[in-house]
Amino acid sequence: MDSQKSISEIIEGVQHPAISLSLKELGIVKSYDISGNAVSIVMAFPALNIPILDMLIQNVRKPLEDAGVQVHIEKTVMTQQELQTFLAKEQSAWKGM
Repeated sequence: MDSQKSISEIIEGVQHPAISLSLKELGIVKSYDISGNAVSIVMAFPALNIPILDMLIQNVRKPLEDAGVQVHIEKTVMTQQELQTFLAKEQSAWKGM
């Protein structure tokens, strides 16, 4: 894959399995930096021990790797403000798993 736009579309299109919003909209995909055919992604979580952490990471990683992109993911914990924003969006868009 050689298009930064295509890489961005993949990242921004990954949906949360239980919330009707993308991981980017929820603030879980906090930022990303595309360099050629590689991308570094910062993913922020409410806590690093959430049960679906690995699933969320794989939901971002797999479509990128399937498209031939090298992926590096850094995990971090949401700030208090990010967490409050996430919880409000979660409550309004919850669909269940």
